[in-house]
Amino acid sequence: MSRERAKAANSPNVLELSMDAKAVIKVGEFSRYGVSRVLVFTLDHDHGADGKVTPYGILLTAHKELTVSLATGPVTADFIVDQLDAWWCAHRERFPQVDTLLLLQDNGPENQSRRTQFLSRIVAFAQAHRINVRLAYYPPYHSKYNPVERCWGVPEQHWNGSVSDTVETIVNFVQTMTWKGAAPIVQLVTTTYAKGISLTRAAMAKVEAQVQRLAGLEAWFVDILCAPKVAQVGGGH
Repeated sequence: MSRERAKAANSPNVLELSMDAKAVIKVGEFSRYGVSRVLVFTLDHDHGADGKVTPYGILLTAHKELTVSLATGPVTADFIVDQLDAWWCAHRERFPQVDTLLLLQDNGPENQSRRTQFLSRIVAFAQAHRINVRLAYYPPYHSKYNPVERCWGVPEQHWNGSVSDTVETIVNFVQTMTWKGAAPIVQLVTTTYAKGISLTRAAMAKVEAQVQRLAGLEAWFVDILCAPKVAQVGGGH
């Protein structure tokens, strides 16, 4: 991973993005511990949350720019790729020389390289935008090295001692945090994504034909080329 990141840092055509979700935040009058300057009343028992919000971050590491999507529904493979697609559509004009995105991720259940729906969507993303993608995964128990993970401690400190009783309260806390001196771009995503979508074995075989896996580390480093592979047809005499 260190080698891949060093190569990206020295390659003007490669853009590194660190991506991951934070733990789910319950919406309700729950204690978040910490210290507050005002008297705060919270529930002394967990009577069930009024909802939940999951922050999902995309960190442009070289520029220290953080984008946070706050999901009120499941963070699925489709959600993840939709956030990446929206981010790239908003920023690609800034990076005309970039032809490859290096995506640093944890090997979670929805975005791992063997997750059929995720891989299918990433292949479609690469081909639609004519951009190469390299998926680079941190091994188990090493997620702390993923740069975006360092961002999540900031809102925790920011809202400690407060009550996240509404979705709007959580959005406001994230909007008013800062990372490396700058506020993040924050958006609320209320779309409910279907869970459990998967491809058939035959469909997945076609997707796998469009990727290249690093020998010996097949699950951890995956290259997706923007131009779809075309089957070779032998000629007659």
